[in-house]
Amino acid sequence: MLAVMPDLLHGAVVTIKVTFLSVLFGGLIGLCVCLCRLSKRKWLSLPALGYIDIVRGTPLMVQILMIYFGMPGLLSQITGGPVTISGVTAGIIACSINSGAYVSEIIRSGIQSIDSGQMEASRSLGLNHAQSMMYVILPQAFRNIIPPMGNEFIVLLKDSSLLSIIGVNELMQQGKLYAASEYAYFPAYLAIAVVYLIMTLSISRIVSVIEKRMSISDKSKQSA
Repeated sequence: MLAVMPDLLHGAVVTIKVTFLSVLFGGLIGLCVCLCRLSKRKWLSLPALGYIDIVRGTPLMVQILMIYFGMPGLLSQITGGPVTISGVTAGIIACSINSGAYVSEIIRSGIQSIDSGQMEASRSLGLNHAQSMMYVILPQAFRNIIPPMGNEFIVLLKDSSLLSIIGVNELMQQGKLYAASEYAYFPAYLAIAVVYLIMTLSISRIVSVIEKRMSISDKSKQSA
C-alpha cells in the first residue's frame, strides 16, 4: 500500500482537478437549464426537461464513451477533417454535462423552497423577474443547496473513476496500472479505497463547516 501511494496521489490530483472543473461547468450548465426549466415559455422549458430526462436516464459510462469515441467522428463528418480529443477533455465534458442535469434539479428545488412572497415583494419594489431572481431568490436558495451540492461533488468524485476506461490517469487508473504491473491487486485496490475515503470525508467536513458558518451568520443577522 505504501509503495503504490505516490502513484495514487498523482492520480488523486488529476481526479480532483477533473471533478472540480466538472462541478464548476456543471453548475453553470445547471443554472442555465434550471432557469429554462422554470420558464413559462415552452420552447425553453421543454428542451430543458428533455435534457434532464435524457442525461439522468442514461449511464455516465455511456455518456463518456459517446463523447470520447462518438463526438470526434461526428465532428470529423461535419468539418471534413480529422478531429481528436484527449481523455481528460472528454471526461470533463461528459462529467460536466452529467452533473449539469443533477445540479439543475438541485437549484430548482432550492428556488422552489423560497416563499413565493419573496418574488412578489421584490417585484413590488420595482425589480423585474431577472433582477428579482438574481438579487433576492438565488442568494436565499444558495443556503439550501449547499448540502446537496456537496453530495453532488462527492458523487462525481467517485464517478470520475469511470474515466479509467478511456485511459485518463486519474486515481483508479493509476491503481490499476500498478496492480497489473506488480500483481498486487488487493493492496492496490485497498489503497485506492483509502484515498477515496480520505477525499470524500474531507469534502464532507468542508461542507459541514460552511453550513455551520452560514447558520451562525444568519443567526447573528437575525439577532441584530
